[in-house]
Amino acid sequence: MYIATLTHCIHLGHLDFLEKAKAQGDFVIVGLHTDPAVNRYKGSNYPIMNLHERTLSVLACRYVSEVVIGAPYAVTADLMDHFKVDVVCHGQTPIMPDVDGADPYAEPKKRNKFKLLDSGCELTTQMIIERIISHRLTYESRNKKKQDKELKILAMLERENSG
Repeated sequence: MYIATLTHCIHLGHLDFLEKAKAQGDFVIVGLHTDPAVNRYKGSNYPIMNLHERTLSVLACRYVSEVVIGAPYAVTADLMDHFKVDVVCHGQTPIMPDVDGADPYAEPKKRNKFKLLDSGCELTTQMIIERIISHRLTYESRNKKKQDKELKILAMLERENSG
């Protein structure tokens, strides 16, 4: 069994990561942290998708065998023993410390069962967020220009009709 954790929203980079995790063995367990846990270490705008949405998205992935909903941020000895975990995988993103400042992967590292995987995909959640913001600003600017043009036409028509 292999365990990986996903936090905020599911995108191509995550799918590539899960495919790599699946190549490590025959059974992939994905731990999904609670929304407050993700919010604590990713910031107030996270998670993008709530726990329910993330669960459904991950369950739909063909590389995933099982999901642990509300998985603890730190991978504990109890969790590893309960699920008979052979390898704990993490992507190339930075690992944020736990609430107490500890490494959340200390236990799998101690057991020599921790593996960093490179999905080979450059896409990140931050990149997706930046695209959304950029597209929204472009959309708002375009619509503002259209609205101003329509208001000018309406004002012109009102002047013609009143005179």
